[in-house]
Amino acid sequence: MQQRLFGPAQLDIGVIGQGTWNIDYDDGDTVVAALRRGIELGLTHIDTAELYGDGVVEEMVAEAIEGRRDEVFLVSKVMPENATRRGTIRACERTLERLDTGSLDCYLLHWPEDDLSLDETFEAFDRLLRAGKIRSWGVSNFDVADLEAALPYAGPGGLVCNQVLYHLWERHIEHAVLPWCESHGVAVTAYSPFGHGRFPEPGQRGWDVLARIGQAHGATPRQAALGFLTRRPSLFAIPKSVTLEHTVENAGAGDLRLTDAEIDEIDAAFPAGPPKRVLPML
Repeated sequence: MQQRLFGPAQLDIGVIGQGTWNIDYDDGDTVVAALRRGIELGLTHIDTAELYGDGVVEEMVAEAIEGRRDEVFLVSKVMPENATRRGTIRACERTLERLDTGSLDCYLLHWPEDDLSLDETFEAFDRLLRAGKIRSWGVSNFDVADLEAALPYAGPGGLVCNQVLYHLWERHIEHAVLPWCESHGVAVTAYSPFGHGRFPEPGQRGWDVLARIGQAHGATPRQAALGFLTRRPSLFAIPKSVTLEHTVENAGAGDLRLTDAEIDEIDAAFPAGPPKRVLPML
């Protein structure tokens, strides 16, 4: 598994991790087994949130990492409605209790809202940092305007990552968000890298390119896609898996390095398109 520095946090983590959105809709034992297998295979970056299943998913993650907490880069998120100065601290404490851990490796503001006082949220993050309850913090679903607004409150090196929607059919971040994050040393984590059921199937546009490039590396089309989505040093991905089979497949992309020519082929097969007015979230 390729390891990279996660923004300014000075922490090396694997390029491929594990997302957990909606895993509460699947069989609990199967999901926990898949998460545990992922940890064994190097998928140690596990992302969750208080929003997911109203806390149920954090409890599932706690079961999966029991006895292995030291191996995991654990991330969770606070909802904007809870992200006041006091609310953030209380939300984090509830998350820590559900995850059965004393600290998070990274804590994120789940999305921006116009009426949210970022100075209060980030002050709370700083308090949690100083108290040892989080090791780093960042944001999610922030467009460039949101990032610019956050920067004065975050301070140098405060903002570790921006977690955003990014898959082959949704490449809006490449126009401005990704360049901004790279210029400020902020890691970019791609959630839903397979596009919520939009991943191409045999016979559909782009499938042949992914299949051929994957085959050249002894990899699958999905692994080729993950290789493309993590092609830059700033990029990480957290695909969800609820089966052992898919977990093993995701982990297999961790050492995949595409050539420049292969990256150009995938780029042509799945063009970024024009920028959008609003940063996509789903």
